[in-house]
Amino acid sequence: MKLSQPRIPPLAESEWSAEQRKVLAPIKASQPFYNVLGTLSRHWDAAQKFTVWAYHVMGETSRIAPREREILILRVGWLCQAEYEWGQHVIFAREAGLTDVEIARIKAGPDAPGWTPFEAALLRATDELHRDSCIGDATWKTLAERYDDLQMMDVVFAVGQYHLVSMALNSFGVQLDAGVKGF
Repeated sequence: MKLSQPRIPPLAESEWSAEQRKVLAPIKASQPFYNVLGTLSRHWDAAQKFTVWAYHVMGETSRIAPREREILILRVGWLCQAEYEWGQHVIFAREAGLTDVEIARIKAGPDAPGWTPFEAALLRATDELHRDSCIGDATWKTLAERYDDLQMMDVVFAVGQYHLVSMALNSFGVQLDAGVKGF
């Protein structure tokens, strides 16, 4: 973790407004209440708008298959050294079918042996967006052999979204949730 303590702690249940209670109580009752959700809830107006976009990137309206999306997200988490993001998305990546060997290989990047040319292009696109804020022509061409325009847009949206998330997690000092391993 970049910070050993939160700069902005998660909003305690005792601090919830009536509106927050209406939205957050059912979530807390049905699944783990993640530190990131508690922290973002401190800025309630922004959190509500943020989650609409996040649900597109992570949800059914995204045109990227979950396995491929998790390759992108884990690479962003590694490049940004966002340990919270990495830890949470290792869990999601396993659920999406990535093996522990593949997850570890994401750290080595697109040139590591074992990736298909398409998977390497996903990693390379993430690296290029991270470094240059633009996917290079060769990488774009490789991805576009399989992806349509909406999928290409969703690659950029996923990488951009998780850069924002990484910056927030690292800057706010969001701590790992119980039972979640970091790097």
